[in-house]
Amino acid sequence: MAAGLCGTWDMVSNVNFDGYMVALGVGAALRKTALKLKQKKVIEEKDGVCCIKTLSALRNYTCSFTVGRPFDEVTKGLDNQRLKSLVRWEGEKLVCEQIGQKLNRGWAHWIEDGKLQLELFCEGQVCRQVFRKKESAKDGSCKSDS
Repeated sequence: MAAGLCGTWDMVSNVNFDGYMVALGVGAALRKTALKLKQKKVIEEKDGVCCIKTLSALRNYTCSFTVGRPFDEVTKGLDNQRLKSLVRWEGEKLVCEQIGQKLNRGWAHWIEDGKLQLELFCEGQVCRQVFRKKESAKDGSCKSDS
């Protein structure tokens, strides 16, 4: 895991989240509530296992994986799908392909201008989120593998 990704990140912008949630099949009431939330990301790595936590006042979601190894993912509390997922590096981007009922689904994380960039995509819809790192001595325990 690139050490620069690790830490606690606060959302500063969220573009086309509603379009992305529609593509996932999320209902109108949940979408309306979710659009008002400011998410936080916590990215950690320990012993080769990466953990990305998405935290909000409504729901939390945790995804743990080893880069390059396929894994079963259940998006409980999001759209409640069972997926076959694979996370890999594409240059400087950490990219996840999620195979399930929806086409062209996944995400990508990377650092640009000192901020965490996240693209969430599904069936032609792309949501772009940007996060600012929260400075704290306890933020993220990544070991640099490179």
